[in-house]
Amino acid sequence: MRNILILGAGRSASSLIKYLQDKSVTENLHLTIADISLKSAQQKTNNHSSSTAIALDIFDENQRKKIIEKADIVISMLPAHLHIEVAKDCIVFKKNMVTASYISDAMQDLDEAAKANNLIFMNEIGLDPGIDHMSAMKIIDEIREKGGKMILFESFCGGLVAPVSDTNLWNYKFTWAPRNVVLAGQGGAAKFIQEGTYKYIPYHKLFSRTEFMEVEGYGRFEAYANRDSLKYRSVYGLDDVLTLYRGTLRRVGFSKAWNMFVQLGMTDDSYIMDDSETMNYRQFTNSFLPYHPTDSVEIKLRFILKIDQDDVMWDKLLELDIFNPNKIVGLKNATPAQILEKILSDSWTLKSDDKDMIVMYHKFGYEINGQKKQIDSKMVCVGEDQIYTAMAKTVGLPVAIAALQILNQKITTPGVQLPISKEVYLPILSELETLGVVFKEIETPYEGYN
Repeated sequence: MRNILILGAGRSASSLIKYLQDKSVTENLHLTIADISLKSAQQKTNNHSSSTAIALDIFDENQRKKIIEKADIVISMLPAHLHIEVAKDCIVFKKNMVTASYISDAMQDLDEAAKANNLIFMNEIGLDPGIDHMSAMKIIDEIREKGGKMILFESFCGGLVAPVSDTNLWNYKFTWAPRNVVLAGQGGAAKFIQEGTYKYIPYHKLFSRTEFMEVEGYGRFEAYANRDSLKYRSVYGLDDVLTLYRGTLRRVGFSKAWNMFVQLGMTDDSYIMDDSETMNYRQFTNSFLPYHPTDSVEIKLRFILKIDQDDVMWDKLLELDIFNPNKIVGLKNATPAQILEKILSDSWTLKSDDKDMIVMYHKFGYEINGQKKQIDSKMVCVGEDQIYTAMAKTVGLPVAIAALQILNQKITTPGVQLPISKEVYLPILSELETLGVVFKEIETPYEGYN
């Protein structure tokens, strides 16, 4: 029996665990699912005979080391900052490790030790990062193999609500960490390259500069720029590409509406608001508006944002109930961003019968034999329910498949890595297709930068 240790039983672990449970007989697997909450771990096992749930405090060094020593491979679905101690234990006990998180500097520092011990530390193998790397590299490698030269690469991804659950004016609900949505784009200007020229979008302009695109059967979307589109330029071998842009997808109209919060200052996470615990929603909104002896909060806000009462932007704000004097924030020492997250959660939390949706869209421009061509590659994944969500599926399944490929010695290259080699991405993308994560590609004459 081969023991797979899964650390963390959060929402992203459901599809990962089910996939490995379904393979447990043919692959001779036993899963140990460890979480700070024994209840969460037990729920994820779903009473499956191949799985054992245990409570684990990741800071309990003795317990952590004992269960890692017994494992044949370790999957860490913990928060990113907790991976490193697990990784160090994996070096000591010579265990391969898989995570969906970005490679941190501390993780990268273990590369030499991992190689010296012939260990595979596979990172960035979830959705984004993960499926984006693999699906992009597959097309980029195919273009190069037939003699083409890359001139444009654009990549977009979004966690959204499925059309059947799209029931509010914002066409959006929280399908993953709400805090990340509220803080999106902060911490520096967005940076990308367009037709050979570096471009920058400061945070206060980010949501007023968007791209638009169509996905057949699902309609129109918009994208705002990710903070650093050039992070993977060298990794992908695109140092000479003329256009490189990565963005986050939303339904058309979201960014313009979200920009209202940015301009008011409600997304700021850098200071604490006084008396936040007793503050009501109306007072919170009024905090960002100038004093006026007679004008109402509503009138002041419309004047500041330059929106009319019959504007859909106004309807979107009303839908969130931000002027309600009877709703209390109830958060101690909260920042504006934390309070905004609380307010949005009232309206944007998925209901029990809601379904989420992942959309990924790559554009590849290339030149071959004197001709310029473009490939559009699109993937849409709709969740089953609130346990097996599209997000859990697209984050968890690549992790599970990679772990099994490593366990079966199909992936053998050692070191701290991300999934950009054929050895990794070809079998994983192939398996994902059988599970409904499918990219559809269309080749057309090159359009250039829109």
